[in-house]
Amino acid sequence: MYDFNQCDPKRCSGRKLLRADLITEVKLGQRFPGLVLSPTGKYTLAPRDRPFVEQHGLCVVDCSWKEVERTPLHKVKAPEHRLLPYLVAANSVNYGKPCHLTCAEAMAAGLYILGFREAAHRLMKPFTWGEHFIELNKELLELYAACNTPEEVIKAQNEYLERIDKEREEHSRDIDLPPSSSEEEETEEEDE
Repeated sequence: MYDFNQCDPKRCSGRKLLRADLITEVKLGQRFPGLVLSPTGKYTLAPRDRPFVEQHGLCVVDCSWKEVERTPLHKVKAPEHRLLPYLVAANSVNYGKPCHLTCAEAMAAGLYILGFREAAHRLMKPFTWGEHFIELNKELLELYAACNTPEEVIKAQNEYLERIDKEREEHSRDIDLPPSSSEEEETEEEDE
C-alpha cells in the first residue's frame, strides 16, 4: 500500500490491514514491481491481469477521496496502474456511494476480480462491514471475474448499470404516490 497519510490513523482501513499483517507499506517514491489500483489508471482491472499480479504483486493507493485531486499520485511508481469498475462502498463513511471505496475494499475487490476470492474474504475479516462489502457487490464481482479483458469488464459494468437504471425506472412508475399539492391545484384549476 502506498500511504499518503490523509486518513485518521485510527479509522484508516489500510493502516488496519498493516497492523493485522495482511499487507505491507511501499514508501512514496519507491518503485513497486507489480500492479497498482489507482485513480491514475488508464485501463480497468481485468482477470487477464492475474498472471502479472501473481508474479509481481498487487498494490493499492491509500488517500482520502476529499483530497484525491491534490494528492501527488505521480509519486506512485509502478509499471501497471489499473482502475476498478463500478462497485458500491460498504464502509461506514461512504456506505452506498458508488466507487468511493476504502483501500481495503479496493484491494479486496481487485483480489476477487482476479480470482483470489479466499484472499479477498481474508482481507475483509478485520472489518465489521467487510463481508457485507463482498455480499453487497457479489453480483458485480462475479460478473467482472467472469470476464477476461478490460473491454469485457466495462461492457459487463455498462450492461449492469443500464439494467438497474431500467429496473429503477419501472419500479418508480409502479409506485402509487399521493398527489402533490401542485398536482391538486392543477386539478382544481382544470375543474373550474
